[in-house]
Amino acid sequence: MVQTTNRFFDEVARLMNDAAGVAQGVRREFETLFRSQAERILRDLAVVQREEFDAVKDMARLAREENDALKARLAALEAKLAGTNSPPAARGVDPRGN
Repeated sequence: MVQTTNRFFDEVARLMNDAAGVAQGVRREFETLFRSQAERILRDLAVVQREEFDAVKDMARLAREENDALKARLAALEAKLAGTNSPPAARGVDPRGN
C-alpha cells in the first residue's frame, strides 16, 4: 500500500509541477502580448519617447538662453544708438553752441 501511495503522490507532484510550468509560460506569453499591444497603442498615439523629450527640452533651454543674451545685446546697442543719435538738446548740449 505504501508503494501505491508514494506513486500517487509522485504523480500528483509531477502534475502540479507541469501545471506550474504551464502557468509560467502563459504568464510570459500574456506579458509579451500586453507589452506589444501597449507599444502599438503608444505608437499610434504618437507619444514621444523620453529621450526625444529630454533632447528637445535641452534645445529649448539653450534657445531661451541665447534669446536672453541677444535681448540684452540689442538693448545695449539701442541704448548706445539712442545716446549718439539724439538731438543736441536731448543730450544737454546747447544747439546754439553756448
